[in-house]
Amino acid sequence: MEEPMAFSPLRGCDRCPADDSLKKYEQSVKLSGIKRDIEELCEAVPQLVSVFKIKDKIGEGTFSSVYLATAQLQEGREEKIALKHLIPTSHPVRIAAELQCLTVAGGQDNVMGVKYCFRKNDHVVIAMPYLEHESFLDILNSLSFQEVREYMFNLFVALKRIHQFGIVHRDVKPSNFLYNRRLKKYALVDFGLAQGTRDTKIELLKFVQSEAQQEDCSRNKCHGVIGHKGPLSRPAPKNVDQHITTKTSVKRSYANAQIHIKQGKDGKLIKQSKTVDIMSRKLATKKMAVSTKAVNSSMRDSARSCPAALTCDCYGTDRVCSVCLSRRQQVAPRAGTPGFRAPEVLTKCPDQTTAIDMWSAGVIFLSLLSGRYPFYKASDDLTALAQIMTIRGSRETIQAAKAFGKSILCSKEVPAQDLRTLCERLRGPDSANPKSAVDPPGNTGHHPAASESTDHKAPHAPASPAQHSEDSLYKRGSGGGRRHPRDRTANPEGWDSVPDDAYDLLDKLLDLNPASRITAEAALVHPFFKDVC
Repeated sequence: MEEPMAFSPLRGCDRCPADDSLKKYEQSVKLSGIKRDIEELCEAVPQLVSVFKIKDKIGEGTFSSVYLATAQLQEGREEKIALKHLIPTSHPVRIAAELQCLTVAGGQDNVMGVKYCFRKNDHVVIAMPYLEHESFLDILNSLSFQEVREYMFNLFVALKRIHQFGIVHRDVKPSNFLYNRRLKKYALVDFGLAQGTRDTKIELLKFVQSEAQQEDCSRNKCHGVIGHKGPLSRPAPKNVDQHITTKTSVKRSYANAQIHIKQGKDGKLIKQSKTVDIMSRKLATKKMAVSTKAVNSSMRDSARSCPAALTCDCYGTDRVCSVCLSRRQQVAPRAGTPGFRAPEVLTKCPDQTTAIDMWSAGVIFLSLLSGRYPFYKASDDLTALAQIMTIRGSRETIQAAKAFGKSILCSKEVPAQDLRTLCERLRGPDSANPKSAVDPPGNTGHHPAASESTDHKAPHAPASPAQHSEDSLYKRGSGGGRRHPRDRTANPEGWDSVPDDAYDLLDKLLDLNPASRITAEAALVHPFFKDVC
């Protein structure tokens, strides 16, 4: 028999006064915190007060916060503006590069533009048009199939636009692609992690790549990349003279970008903080080297004596052999949101192109077709790669990795799943109570063991990752908890006959080989969009 309950469950409109008081207290604390943040922002950048009325704080990310403000226009009406406040520790070149992306590529084709930029000391605020939008999780299972087609079409319009300028967004996800369902308006936002291709037209992105390389090299003691002919971007400066030339070039490129910044008393954007950042980085690297020198000395000695021709013999064991210890760390960007990273990012491939954005778009499409969001969630890159294998197949993943110079070992062969069967099963009759992430058919809670032989070994990759929440700068509402999508029966139009073209496009987006993955330009003319204009 069950133990008697100490308290009877609440029914109907019965409310606990303590709960109401707690909610009111939490709300007051939150409001006071937002009010304090707004006051601090106005103190840091006082020129904002003369232009805007800051109403609310609508988003907070790792590197910035976003506020909702209004500007009084000459006609007498108010215009809503989104103010993105970049944290003072952000690198000046990175800030300038983000601004250049917005000014050069933004403002059309579903890419967010910039209206103004304000600066005071090391505080930078970017003013952008505000697009009222819905939460992807809230509307996921109420979208008609036609709305899904329009959503993906407009996402590819935005990606085609930025890819034409050689911009790799690197963080494509629903919270960075705003959607106003009523007005049918879209906007790709947040270029804070963007990098450039080899032929990028955004000059400052070339220096962003160079800075990232320098940081990775300092962290890995400039070991470089093994098994590849050259790095993705231009090499880091080798001496002081070259470094001074680079700084001058950055300032000149920044001036040519015609980004109008209201300055404070201390001058230009790219000046003092860059030197401070480089010095702090060197100091941190030096401290790290000193602290780890004594611990790792014996390992390094054994690694140096290891001939390069020997093969690893520690796979599947509980030890790390000297061959693996002697391998140098990969230098490759791996920015982005867990669950949306492409295989070439997870395996630290140094030559990353706009194809990584197309993979992320494919994951979004996978969520739309299956009704599950987030579809993938993993606590680390190895688990994420194993999760991809459960959908795309282990043999296919291994073969694709070879194409871009990586070697992956898998302890169990997992067949590729049929995408239509997978999505229809996940979106089936029980979708009224969906899961947050996919648990593939036949999966018993463990993914195949996978390891990248050039970097690390792991005999097991359990599928017990922590939930990840969206790190959105444009989140709406105050709820911090996870919510389940609504039942698809709210709008079943078109879902009873999803065409084969949809899954053909999905298959091309989730191509494990970035070289053959479909481009945004090619996706727009795919038969799936034949009736979309």
